[in-house]
Amino acid sequence: MRVFVTGASGFIGSAVVKELISSGHQVLGLARSDASAKKVAALGAEVLPGKVEDLELLRSGAAQADGIIHTAFNHDDFAANYLASCAADKQAILAMGEVLAGSDRPLVITSGTALMTPGVLATEDTDPPAGSNVLPRVASDEGAAILAEKGIRVSTIRLAPTVHGEGEKGFIPMVIDLARQKGEAAYIGEGLNRWPAIHRLDAARLFVLALEKGEKGAKYHGAAEEGIAIKDIAAVIGRRLGIPVVSKSKEEAAAFFGFLAGFLSLDNPTSSKLTRERLGWNPTQPGLLEDLDHDYYFNA
Repeated sequence: MRVFVTGASGFIGSAVVKELISSGHQVLGLARSDASAKKVAALGAEVLPGKVEDLELLRSGAAQADGIIHTAFNHDDFAANYLASCAADKQAILAMGEVLAGSDRPLVITSGTALMTPGVLATEDTDPPAGSNVLPRVASDEGAAILAEKGIRVSTIRLAPTVHGEGEKGFIPMVIDLARQKGEAAYIGEGLNRWPAIHRLDAARLFVLALEKGEKGAKYHGAAEEGIAIKDIAAVIGRRLGIPVVSKSKEEAAAFFGFLAGFLSLDNPTSSKLTRERLGWNPTQPGLLEDLDHDYYFNA
């Protein structure tokens, strides 16, 4: 299969490209810079230069492919541009989906488990409690639902809040940097709220399985671990940095964590039981706490 991959040079996307090629597929990878293009080419993929905001370019890439994996999302100035990035992602999904109309070519998009009802074990058959007017990231799910209603074979990978591994640039490195700056590894309240987690290589395998086997309108959970207490994450960070591990009240959290406070208060237990059964997915990589104990998280 010839597969168009957006975000092909990214932390997750580059792993997806490798997994696709090792599984016998050909890859056309979107690359938004010369550096990204070189990285995508070095992976063994053909390069399509351009940005995910260019909808005509996305349509062109989709037209050249037998299937699409969409991992790109604009994280530039994340806090300030989040709303616009979510809306743009929906438009990107709709643009690529238009090209697939009338065919059985698959489109796999990316969403998040963090959108599910807090404190309740999320399964693949449950939906977010609110629309994109309340939870902006749901815009991507809404785009997928529109395409599925039109008969397009679109499926959604809901990724855990932390996709970990060497080279990660997500929440965990941000929390480590903050702990280093503040001299404390902190959690909120009792720290018993949970994040699911997945290693990037397990995530890559899941994307490929969804491409090959995914059903129209299906949701799959990228959660190799159901839920890890934030206090346990802070304990590893504190030990590795040699700093105190402390609790912050809800009132203190906003000042200490900034925009990360909302994410670190999230309780998001997530099951991937149905995903494993439906796709034959079997995570094999180290868990988050084991991975977090590697030097590459602390040598920055």
